[in-house]
Amino acid sequence: MTPSTEPIIYQGHFGEFTITESDRRGVIIYRSGLIVAALCFAIGTGLALWQVNNPVILTLLSLLYSGFCLGLGVSLLTIHIYMEPLHRALQVFWAIGVVAAIAIAHASPTPFALTVYDNPLAILGIGFTFAALTGIFFKEAFCFNRLETKLLTPLIPVLLLGHLMGWLSSSVEQILLATWAVLFMIFALRKAIQAIPPDIGDKSVFTYLHESRGQKVGSRG
Repeated sequence: MTPSTEPIIYQGHFGEFTITESDRRGVIIYRSGLIVAALCFAIGTGLALWQVNNPVILTLLSLLYSGFCLGLGVSLLTIHIYMEPLHRALQVFWAIGVVAAIAIAHASPTPFALTVYDNPLAILGIGFTFAALTGIFFKEAFCFNRLETKLLTPLIPVLLLGHLMGWLSSSVEQILLATWAVLFMIFALRKAIQAIPPDIGDKSVFTYLHESRGQKVGSRG
């Protein structure tokens, strides 16, 4: 018989806690979503920079963007963020961006990628999805001090706003887009090999915040 292993007890800010298999599974799902999103984004970027006017490539870009949104959505569902309003806000941003992308794809006779590129105002809709992605990068930069996320946090709004306002040349946009894809892949791969407990965070904080919200609701009742 294999001796049972006692769970590790961690000392949090508001008390002790343990990490369950469900916690670990949530982190794995979070990271898997990031890898899917990063792969779809990197492949799509490579195809767009290589031969964007090919009809087959344009169809693939639409599929890859769908995969990117799906992977990002899964990550936003399972990410650990202490501030619940911020967590919910990022999820709402993602949803607004996805709805906008679906509307654009169905309303325009041209392929999705060309529609967005030729009509910068589309960024006002799908940009919400990238705002949610930027939120993840900001959270990761703050929690883990990763260089790639520190670069990605300002890079994304600079590229999107630059294209929206017409401030950037095509060559600069291509460089920024390629840089984004590379840094995103580096981030996702580094997350894949990172120890799991840091991504779970201090569970005693989550417990404290949950109990505090419950007490406020009870006092109002």
